[in-house]
Amino acid sequence: MKTRTLGRNGPQVSAQGLGCMGMSEFYGRGDDAQNVATLERALERGITFWDTSDAYGPHTNEALIGRVLQGRREAVFLATKFGIVRDPDDPSRRGISGRPEYVRTAVEGSLRRLKTDHIDLYYQHRVDREVPIEETVGAMARLVEEGKVRYLGLSEASAATIARAVKVHPIAALQSEYSLWTRDPETTGTLAACREHGLALVAYSPLGRGFLTGAITRPEDFAEDDYRRHNPRFMGENFTRNLALVDKVKGIAADKGCTAGQLALAWVLAKGDDIVPIPGTKRVPYLDENVDAMDVVLSPDEIAQIDAVFPPDAAAGDRYQAVMMGTING
Repeated sequence: MKTRTLGRNGPQVSAQGLGCMGMSEFYGRGDDAQNVATLERALERGITFWDTSDAYGPHTNEALIGRVLQGRREAVFLATKFGIVRDPDDPSRRGISGRPEYVRTAVEGSLRRLKTDHIDLYYQHRVDREVPIEETVGAMARLVEEGKVRYLGLSEASAATIARAVKVHPIAALQSEYSLWTRDPETTGTLAACREHGLALVAYSPLGRGFLTGAITRPEDFAEDDYRRHNPRFMGENFTRNLALVDKVKGIAADKGCTAGQLALAWVLAKGDDIVPIPGTKRVPYLDENVDAMDVVLSPDEIAQIDAVFPPDAAAGDRYQAVMMGTING
């Protein structure tokens, strides 16, 4: 497995990571045995940069990772997040907290569930607009001093927030959605800010929540409890318009001799050595397909062809429901 660097002079991680969220929530019911098999296969294939959060489940995803890594913690560069606070009585209700005292409480919970004494990369999951970023990052920095956290990250933060945060403590990575149908880091200036301040971009949902694989052809393909049923891009006319774009990507992939998903991942990888995609999956065959995308090399002409088919803002519909869009680019 090739490696990439997280941030300026930062740690080396596998050039492709694994997003673990869907194993516990959001994409239909999970299967524990299947999840464990996928995590084991990730280790076999050299995917050792794993991403979770205390919000996934909530909490159950971290517990899953902790069980799998027991006795071999150092095999993985482990990232988790704090900041999305879910109501224990109604997990669909959520808030955001960047209060220093909450940072302390959250990390202790994550360490306990992950069965470890340190977290390799600790992200603020969403920026709390009510708490100055300097206060939140200051609290995170103290965790580094104590050895509980090794590197710091932000998620879905704006360019202005990044500029303020790095004055308090080095930030290794910004996690943000980035894919053929979500080019926001390019258009909002956050990718440029990452490069200015020496952050890597960790690209979540590089396969457009599965849509860019071409495997989803009808809204009915989703399970009843799959949250994508309520995502604007998967509904009504938006679904139809986006499906037409994916069909064009499938055509280019067929000419290239790879799958549509592999082409989409190869495109993200080709956008810079400072970008690390973390496609999520809970099935071994899909993980293998994603890893094999590392062998797909795109020429500048091919990248230009793909960009012409799927330019920025080509996707129809917001990437989240309106109530969640307000937490982006804080």
